Amino acid sequence: MRILIAGGTGFIGSQMIDKLAQEGHEIFVLTRNPESYDSTEQIKHIGWLKDGMLPERQLPAIDAVINLAGESLNSGRWTGKRKQTILNSRVQSVKEIIRIMKEMPEPPDVFVQASAIGFYGTSLHQTFTEQQSEPGNDFLARVVSRWEQEAHKAESLIRTVIIRFGVVLGHSGGALPKMLMPYKLFIGGNIGSGNQWMSWIHLDDLINLVQYSIMNDHVTGILNGTAPNPVRNQEFGETIGQLLNRPHWLPVPSFVLNTIFGEMSILLLKGQKVLPEQPLQLGFSFQYPELKRALESIIQNRKKI
Repeated sequence: MRILIAGGTGFIGSQMIDKLAQEGHEIFVLTRNPESYDSTEQIKHIGWLKDGMLPERQLPAIDAVINLAGESLNSGRWTGKRKQTILNSRVQSVKEIIRIMKEMPEPPDVFVQASAIGFYGTSLHQTFTEQQSEPGNDFLARVVSRWEQEAHKAESLIRTVIIRFGVVLGHSGGALPKMLMPYKLFIGGNIGSGNQWMSWIHLDDLINLVQYSIMNDHVTGILNGTAPNPVRNQEFGETIGQLLNRPHWLPVPSFVLNTIFGEMSILLLKGQKVLPEQPLQLGFSFQYPELKRALESIIQNRKKI
């Protein structure tokens, strides 16, 4: 297949491209700085989102489009300007992807758009599935809702799948390496109360879910990209401690994180219990449904590197 990917140079995208390339697919990566990457016969980098860049003129017929693009949430305090950048980067990328698809002589077969479980807002007690149609009322929920509104506009053009990513666990990026570090230093413990839910997913399962969405015509609409067994922060930390043979004992108080990160501390102190009802009903099988097995595979992989 010929697959177009935006946001392919980050933690998730780079490893997704590696897997797709290994399986023989031809990959076209949209990036603001194509000159910074070495293209090959199988993986080509094409400029976009800059004046004068018209990537559709450089593309052959495309079978599938994946959009992972969006400004990182955790690379700076959420000032008013930063919030606007987070929102604009997501909306702008979707608008441009849809414009590109409309300009193609033949539309692709499927469009997979990344989203986030932040759509649901936060809760200690509620369980969320794809049946929940109303977003939460915090900043992240408003951003994700606006993001998805733009992506839904592709549905009249192409089969569209929107995957709400949970906390993605992988060995070479994302949140997990930062979460492992305190335990390696013997200072691991609860973050805040430890009661907040963590709806996680192994990177391999997330990549497989994207591929499953591409390859199966019956998959459409909203999918939760989370493992079927979310845990609370305390259990997450205790599992890390067990696997690393380190104590889980030193909590990080909420007021410290609020002081350091401001509103952005919601990423650490609050969460939501999200279940992947739709992927399971559609026949998707998780390789890592349980946290301990998922973390074991990642930690063992890290030791080999």
